[in-house]
Amino acid sequence: MADSRFERPERIQFTDDEFEFSTLAIRAGQQRTNEGEHSDPIYPTSSFVYSSAREAAARFGGEEEGNIYSRFTNPSVMAFERRMAALEGGERAVATSSGMAAILSTCISLLQQGDHVVCSRSVFGSTISLFDKYLSRTGISVTYVNPTDNQAWRDALQPETKMLFLETPSNPLAELTDIEAVAEIAHEADALLVVDNCFCTPALQRPLQQGADIVIHSATKYLDGQGRCVGGVVVGRNKELEEVFGFIRTGGACLSPFNAWVFTKGLETLDLRMKAHSASALEIAQWLQRQKGIDKVHYSGLPQHPQHQLAKKQQTAFGGVLSFEVQGDKEAAWRFIDATQMISITGNLGDVKSTITHPATTTHGRMTEAAKAEAGIKANLIRLSVGLESVADIQRDLELGLAAL
Repeated sequence: MADSRFERPERIQFTDDEFEFSTLAIRAGQQRTNEGEHSDPIYPTSSFVYSSAREAAARFGGEEEGNIYSRFTNPSVMAFERRMAALEGGERAVATSSGMAAILSTCISLLQQGDHVVCSRSVFGSTISLFDKYLSRTGISVTYVNPTDNQAWRDALQPETKMLFLETPSNPLAELTDIEAVAEIAHEADALLVVDNCFCTPALQRPLQQGADIVIHSATKYLDGQGRCVGGVVVGRNKELEEVFGFIRTGGACLSPFNAWVFTKGLETLDLRMKAHSASALEIAQWLQRQKGIDKVHYSGLPQHPQHQLAKKQQTAFGGVLSFEVQGDKEAAWRFIDATQMISITGNLGDVKSTITHPATTTHGRMTEAAKAEAGIKANLIRLSVGLESVADIQRDLELGLAAL
C-alpha cells in the first residue's frame, strides 16, 4: 500500500521537529487542490470569486478564512511563505516584492517616531541608504557599529533602542556577528534582533535558533538560485509578523504569484546548491590565496579568517560568496574584472552562474567615502559569488584577471 503521508498533506504538518531540512525544502507548505497536482500550481489571478455577498463580507471582515485579493492572499505566495517558515523554524513568514521591501516593511511596521536602531556598519549599501535617507525622515535614528565587536553593540544602546539589525556573514567582507551574544544584548534592552540571512540561507544558518527574533531574506539571491526573479521574505513570530503582514496588505509591497512559484521551486534544490556553492567557494578562496597579485582574501572558511571558529560554530558551511583585494587601485580592480570572459559582471549574487563586481562603485556605491572606509570597502576590493560551474573553469577565468594586473 502506498504511503499516504505525502499524498494527503492535510493529515501531516511539516515541521523541523519531525523532518530533515532537505525534506522540508521539497515538501513543506504545499496544499494540493482537488485536482491532486503533484507540483505546486501557480495562481495568476488578481482577485477571487465568492459564492455570495455574505461570504464576501465574511472574508473581508476576517470572520472566515480564505482568499480575498492577491495583494495579501494568494495560494502561490502562501505556499512559499509556509515553506520558508518551516525552513527557518519560524511561526510565520510574510513574502515581499524584494529583499529591500522586506527590510522596509519590517522597520516601518515595528518601529515608530523616536525609536532608535543599532545597525552593523557592514550591511548592504541600500540598507544604509534606507536608514539614513528615508527612515530618518520618520524620526527613526540609527547608530552604526563594528559588527564583530560585541561591546560596541552594547555601548550603542539607548533608552529608545527598539531594534538591532545585522547581516552575517556581511556583504562583501564576510565579517561575522555572534548571533547568540548580540541576541542576548538586544533582549536585555527589550529590543528585537533582526538578522539578514541572505548569504547563508537556512540551509547553512538558522538565526532564530540562535536567539534572533526576525530573519530577512532577499529571495532574489540563493532562494531562487538562478537569477530569475526579485522578491523577499520576513520570518519570525506571529506577533511581529502580523504587523508586517498588515503593512504589506495596506502598503502593497507584495510578492507576485509567479515569482513566489519560482522561489518555491528554487527551494527544492537549496540544500544541494548551498553545499556545492560552499565547497567550490572554499576551493577558490584557497587557490586565490596562493596567487601573485592578490593582497588578501576575505572568506570565513579560511583558517586565517579572524572569525573562522565562530563561523564553524553558527554555520554548517561557509557559503558561496568571497571577496579579495588585488594589488593596486580601482583601475587594477576594473582591469581584473574586465579581463574575465565567463564570469558574469553583475551586482547580483547567489546564482548558479558565477558573478563578479566592484563593490565600491556598484553595490556599495551610494555610501559616502568615509562610510566605505569605515566598513573596509576598498577601491581594490572585488566580490565574487562562486557559482556551480566547474571550479577549474572558474579558476581559468580568474587567471585572465590576474594576467591583467
